[in-house]
Amino acid sequence: MAKWLKELWLKLKANWIKKMIVKATQKYTRQTARKVRLVADVVKEMPIESALKQLAVMERRASLVVLKTLRQAIANAINNHQLSLDQLQIKNIVVNEAPTYKRWRAVSRGRAHTILKRSCHICVELETKEPATKTEKPLEKKAEQQKTLKPADTKKSVKADIKKTSTKQSTTITKKSVKTAKKITKKENK
Repeated sequence: MAKWLKELWLKLKANWIKKMIVKATQKYTRQTARKVRLVADVVKEMPIESALKQLAVMERRASLVVLKTLRQAIANAINNHQLSLDQLQIKNIVVNEAPTYKRWRAVSRGRAHTILKRSCHICVELETKEPATKTEKPLEKKAEQQKTLKPADTKKSVKADIKKTSTKQSTTITKKSVKTAKKITKKENK
């Protein structure tokens, strides 16, 4: 009885350790949540290296804040949990609204218009990647497909395709040249 309980405990423990989540938050950023979400949604599904490159190139003010928060999360993972950059992937980037400063501006006839100075909170979550055991299968399938193809058959089909495209191109070229020649002769006659 104790044996199966021990095995169950080891399985549960392995699942807990499998995915580690690292967070970094930036609070009270003086930008609207809507504008920051536009940048965050572009980067959410990318790998970390390409996300860093994309954020560095983007010409939006919000990209700097998201880039800094992403770098904070990476630093937390490396320094606090001894993870490498290769082991990490972006799990989620959440942009929430923060308190809004309410100001007013005087306008004509003694009236006032409201000014809303919005701010937001940014939360970046990174997680560890799963072990790459599934990558071997697609490589084996490609090798099998290459073995089944005969080199002679592929050469013949490629040659036939080239002949078909070249004859079509030559007929269209000759038709166009005949039409232009007719137009030139008509202009010369006038």
